[in-house]
Amino acid sequence: MRETPTQLGFLMPAEWEAHEAVWLAWPHDQTTFPNRLSKVEKVYCQIIKTLGDQTGSERVHLLVLPTIKSKVEEILKRSGVDLKQITFYPTDYADVWTRDYGPIFLINRKESTLGWVKARHNAYGKKENAFYAPLLKDDEVFNRIKTEGQKFNLDIVLEGGSIEVNGAGVLVTTEQCLLNPNRNPHLDRGEIENHLKNYFGLNKISRIVWLKRGLTNDHTDGHIDDLVKFVSPNKILCCYEDEEEDENYEILKTNFEILVKESFEVIKLPMPHMNYDDNTKAPASYANFYIGNKVVLVPTYNDPNDEKALKIIEDCFPDRKVVGIDCRDLIYGGGAIHCITQQQPAV
Repeated sequence: MRETPTQLGFLMPAEWEAHEAVWLAWPHDQTTFPNRLSKVEKVYCQIIKTLGDQTGSERVHLLVLPTIKSKVEEILKRSGVDLKQITFYPTDYADVWTRDYGPIFLINRKESTLGWVKARHNAYGKKENAFYAPLLKDDEVFNRIKTEGQKFNLDIVLEGGSIEVNGAGVLVTTEQCLLNPNRNPHLDRGEIENHLKNYFGLNKISRIVWLKRGLTNDHTDGHIDDLVKFVSPNKILCCYEDEEEDENYEILKTNFEILVKESFEVIKLPMPHMNYDDNTKAPASYANFYIGNKVVLVPTYNDPNDEKALKIIEDCFPDRKVVGIDCRDLIYGGGAIHCITQQQPAV
């Protein structure tokens, strides 16, 4: 029987640990960003430029459709991006959510080696409409791309945005997502926990913390990266809604209470309040930020709570520059900065 990543000494490190690079996929689909694609391209330019402007930050590995590579290079150059910081990967892909269909990287601290988990991707539960069906092909993207490190195939449906780790034996997820019958209906909670322990470096004394539900209108069925974020091994930010009449109030209150019982230092992170053009609630969250080597990129929404959230996150990362990125157009695709990024650890 083949040894598991955990048996081989691999684990999933915390996001604040050193990165070699970050993976993104250039936006190209008007269906994902209706009437907003050019605005979302500007968000990408800002993200990539901000990472490159900070000395010692990580490289960008950028997926791009072969037919638009030259156009993308021109867009980036006009925005002041140094193309030397980017490695382009011309390939076919449906959408931008590399956090979910991309490699989930591991490290072996003892041997200073890199590994990565390739889980199955079923387009967020094979939702039956024209938007989700094309996303099924993203399951094959990283079977084609040559990626550094030892590859471990995980034969369950799992998105990277559904798990959060502290790099020290704790993994947090939600029942709504990982126990959803549209993901792995043949597996119970114990079997899913065994897969998580075997592939992400969790041993017998590790903890898997199950929160209940995710944000209202989150098409991913409750991804954890819109709810909480570890900022140190025992300190975790948790989204919290103060308005009792808000649809997310009870959901987030319950999640907060679960974390407090786990003996973490839990810091409340306020919620933005944004509606789509049709007046439905957007799954906007400040927790969907990305921790880079020198910067922390935080989604903002032109909301009164933007500054409060930025200050809370700044206090957690005194050695990094915290930068707010306006994500009012990006969130129309259903996610923000963390959803479009996937860090590759340095070894």
